[in-house]
Amino acid sequence: MTKHWFYVLLAGILEVVWVSGLKYSETPIEWIFTGVMIALSFFVLIIATSRLPVGTVYAVFAGLGTAGTVLVEMLIFGEPFNPLKIVLVGTLLIGVIGLKLLSDSDSNATEEGGAA
Repeated sequence: MTKHWFYVLLAGILEVVWVSGLKYSETPIEWIFTGVMIALSFFVLIIATSRLPVGTVYAVFAGLGTAGTVLVEMLIFGEPFNPLKIVLVGTLLIGVIGLKLLSDSDSNATEEGGAA
């Protein structure tokens, strides 16, 4: 995994933190922390898009954030467990992984073909 894909993963993790912060923040310090996480998440995402296709990066970022938020809600915040949610999150992650793999194969074909 290139460092830029690691940045996408990091941005997705930060998104889970700030989305949870939007729901659970109550004090000014918690709101400031949430705001910092929003800014940091998008800053890291901008770095990732400097070398990766923006459409794929955004889809992966949003998919990881969505899947992570659903799982964190169930595991940490007591959201009721629903097997269908797990199936749907798994389906989402399969799509995200597929986009990433397709993006990697497209960039390899471009490099081998000599196109910029």
